[in-house]
Amino acid sequence: MSAYTAANMAGRLQVTPGAPAPHNLSSSRQDWASRLSTGQPFRAIPGLMANLFSLCGNAHRVAAQLAIDAAAPDRCLAPSSDIGKRLRLETAQEHIRRIGLDWPRLLATETASATMGNLAVQSLSTCPALKNAHTEDWPALHDWLKNTLLQIDPAAWLHAWLVDAGDWLQTWSQTHGGWLARLLRDARHVDTPDRPLTSVRALRAHGQVEHLLALSSALSFQPGFALQPVWQGASAHTGPWARLQTPSDQAPLSPWTMLGCRLAELVRLCLPTTAPDHGAQWLRWGSLSTMPGQGLGWVEMARGLLVHQVMLSDDGTTAKTCNVLAPTEWNFNPHGEVAQRLAVMDPHAPYVRQQVRLLMVAFDPCVPFELTSGITKEGQDA
Repeated sequence: MSAYTAANMAGRLQVTPGAPAPHNLSSSRQDWASRLSTGQPFRAIPGLMANLFSLCGNAHRVAAQLAIDAAAPDRCLAPSSDIGKRLRLETAQEHIRRIGLDWPRLLATETASATMGNLAVQSLSTCPALKNAHTEDWPALHDWLKNTLLQIDPAAWLHAWLVDAGDWLQTWSQTHGGWLARLLRDARHVDTPDRPLTSVRALRAHGQVEHLLALSSALSFQPGFALQPVWQGASAHTGPWARLQTPSDQAPLSPWTMLGCRLAELVRLCLPTTAPDHGAQWLRWGSLSTMPGQGLGWVEMARGLLVHQVMLSDDGTTAKTCNVLAPTEWNFNPHGEVAQRLAVMDPHAPYVRQQVRLLMVAFDPCVPFELTSGITKEGQDA
């Protein structure tokens, strides 16, 4: 498959600040999972999903394995002892890549973009988690956070974040001289703290069996649900701020402080597993048999909650279908949180492009986006 074909299959988002929802956000994403999985041997499904969603391939592989295991327990494709370790490592790696590759490119001012990008790439080149992608060396990654990315003890950074959240993020970014602190400091002026994220719409459907059954039913019987999902009659959002272990009454979040949530999760993952909210115990995952021959698998991964549903053939050898609910479809629903925020932006404001970029970085789509305004377009690789 050529790079061009792969990019087209992945799809793109198109966003138009100032236009009313749902006309300000459109997606060319298609439901390739259900199309390509039909008739495939069940053992091929995890690899197929990993290749189809390559940006977070391991999380998709695990979710598919969990769904198959739930549909046919005798298959046992996903050793439970390994899942937590795999999710922890890939989630940390993905946070680091997005922080080092996307944030400088999309958040830095035009004059600082090249400098920020170079400094970020230099930092990533020394990151132990990226140099040895399949090797866990959490002490080395902890030291990299301390000496290179945060320039402060990670545990102290996390403690201060848990106490003051946005106030701490502001204090840290103003008092530290590293490229990341400077980048966040410069990006704060386009934030919208007057429009905090509505925590009641945070997607935590994986916390109760009846809620997972409701998702499974919607995937099975509501056409198009995988591309435009809703939860309890309304849109929902997902990300590091919507983990099962995250308090539902956490401090209000703006797009800028949502970046702090991603940093805080990276720190949690790198800390020793000495508490339920540290290390390998932070992220949750699970599976559920929803009917004979059908299973649901879910994992908390870098962008939010990922759900796979697999229905096997009557003889259990092939897949009838595989449905995927990815975080991008929740966060970038044309009736959802991002669309509502785009609708109230002033398309003529001099800072509107920076404001859109901050919004997109905060919710983190897994596909490129394109900013449109009238007849002009600005392509962005998200």
